Amino acid sequence: MRNIQVLLLVLAVSVCYSAAAPSARDDKSVHWALLVAGSSGWGNYRHQADVCHAYQVLHNHGIPDENIVVMMYDDIARNENNPHKGVIINRPKGPNVYTGVPKDYTGEQVTPKNFLAILQGEKAAMQGIGSGKVIASGPNDNVFVFFSDHGATDLIAFPSSTLSEKELQGALEKMAAAKKFKKLVFYLEACESGSMFDSYKIDNIYTTTASSPDESSYACYFDQDLETYLGDVYSVKWMENSDKADFSIETLLQQFKIVKTETNTSHVHKYGDMSFDKDHLGEYQGKGPKIELDKSAKLTPVPLDAVPSPEVPMAILHRRLMAARDPRKRSEILKEITTLGQSQQAMVSVLQATVKTVLNDNGDRFDQVMTRHGVQVTNWDCYKTAVDHFSEKCFPFKKHDYALSLMYILANLCEEQVPTQLITTALDMQCK
Repeated sequence: MRNIQVLLLVLAVSVCYSAAAPSARDDKSVHWALLVAGSSGWGNYRHQADVCHAYQVLHNHGIPDENIVVMMYDDIARNENNPHKGVIINRPKGPNVYTGVPKDYTGEQVTPKNFLAILQGEKAAMQGIGSGKVIASGPNDNVFVFFSDHGATDLIAFPSSTLSEKELQGALEKMAAAKKFKKLVFYLEACESGSMFDSYKIDNIYTTTASSPDESSYACYFDQDLETYLGDVYSVKWMENSDKADFSIETLLQQFKIVKTETNTSHVHKYGDMSFDKDHLGEYQGKGPKIELDKSAKLTPVPLDAVPSPEVPMAILHRRLMAARDPRKRSEILKEITTLGQSQQAMVSVLQATVKTVLNDNGDRFDQVMTRHGVQVTNWDCYKTAVDHFSEKCFPFKKHDYALSLMYILANLCEEQVPTQLITTALDMQCK
């Protein structure tokens, strides 16, 4: 009898332990996230707002801060133009999404070099820089990456430089070879963002992009008081969906279809490993119970007021002009509009002159180079060198993000097999 009682006690303890103990998968699998806003300046408010909102989504679903790395210039929350210091919103009258956001890498630390090192878990490379946090993921872990900024043909922008498709692809291939993840999901908000993923596929990587390889993404939610756009259409659509979704039920495919339908300004695409379609959001955006950020998060629909990203600076000026009542103020804004228009035309003129010089003709080749969008870049060394030279010698992207929308012209020149030196010399002639 005593032996039977002991046996029953052992069985009871075993059952209790089995119920309480995490499964082998739960014990070994870790969620990691890298969130990046690649721009700076008040006019680009929306990119940091997107990233701060993304942090809230992941944090509120249980991903701990030590597993979330945030890169953003951090010049918005306390910007001189911000009447509500310490507050960033991602939609009109929305909650403060800046609350609690880790400032892991800010200012000039937001670079392609640091991004790639952080993504690949190179802790030694980040020692003494920012928080030093990296994506220290392993073969059983899922990684979620969200990037919001400007883009161009086969490029995404950072505050002072660019990252090419080739560089990103190389990093992802190294991560896959080193078994740095079980699965990786990448959401990309940028103009021509489809061009970053349309030419290759790596197993266990799934990506969605705000636009096709040859079109703009769109800013949205203009705020009359802040005089800037608060979000980007693709970004706010996936996050507003995540804010209300049941992560244990909704799948990546369901979210993609919702975002694709509601983003009626550009063509949202997905690339990579389509077996991910059936995966639940919780596998990448957090499995913990949802914590409500703010009761005001459940807001009534508001107009998107969407505008192509390259046109944002001009659109902001025109909205300021419409709102201005003082004649002197209107005159000042009109001068700004004229100056900006002249600057944008100057960019086009520089590239037109460069193309004429290197092609030595004004015929069909000129027209093709100036108008063909969506070219698949193969001459990488030429293209990256030409783009960097244009930004350094002619119109720095940090001040002239409109120029990124014209970089397809340099891509076309390089694909015409024009020598790199000839292109950079022609640019020098125009940008003395």
